[in-house]
Amino acid sequence: MSTTFDFAAREVLVTGGTSGIGAAVADAFTLAGARVTITGTRADSAAYDGLPRHHRYLPLRLGERKNVLDVADACANIDVLINNAGRTSMPEDFDVAVDELLKGTHALTMACLPALSRSTQRGGGAVISLASMMAFFGNTLFPGYGAAKAGLLMLTRSLAQGWGDRNVRVNAVAPGAIRTPMTERFADDPVYGPATAQRIALGRWGEPDDIADPILFLASPAARYITGECLAVSGGYMIADS
Repeated sequence: MSTTFDFAAREVLVTGGTSGIGAAVADAFTLAGARVTITGTRADSAAYDGLPRHHRYLPLRLGERKNVLDVADACANIDVLINNAGRTSMPEDFDVAVDELLKGTHALTMACLPALSRSTQRGGGAVISLASMMAFFGNTLFPGYGAAKAGLLMLTRSLAQGWGDRNVRVNAVAPGAIRTPMTERFADDPVYGPATAQRIALGRWGEPDDIADPILFLASPAARYITGECLAVSGGYMIADS
């Protein structure tokens, strides 16, 4: 990574940190000196191949509220929360998408508030939630996912407004077309993959590392006067004229 951040001795929780964007973000925080906890849906880290041992692992299913509270309790000291966990399915279950991606994320963020508010990091505790281009554009395959991510943007603004005097900043990042295990079937599609790249100003699908630096920036003291915002990291997808 070309950008340097210092999170020495800071505690960071990255949900959905076992692969894709979440794994890249967790590794980036670790390289910046943070103590990182990641979550996944499996019972323990041994169920994953090649999972870095320097991350603490906790099982998390956002649709199970007791599990959500257990994870928050296990993170009694936390400076940064990255709400990255989420999934899609085909055909999509609308209720599950909203319950996990929006309601579950809200429950975890609320449960982590006491610990985040105690952060001594300059600028206070930081929450960064992963939104999506589907928060801005309709998608016939994943209406629940899009609705949940759009709701996440308003949740970000609402929590930021309410927590400004509680030593916590709340922001979001909306990735564009990023190649991950969840999206590779689309990236590798001989029609959809190149057509999407052609729409992007930078002419390529992004990689998980392309999202990590902006997230570390928003979590860092360098962004201490930024809250309630959503940063689109799309390579120019958002500015296309068609």
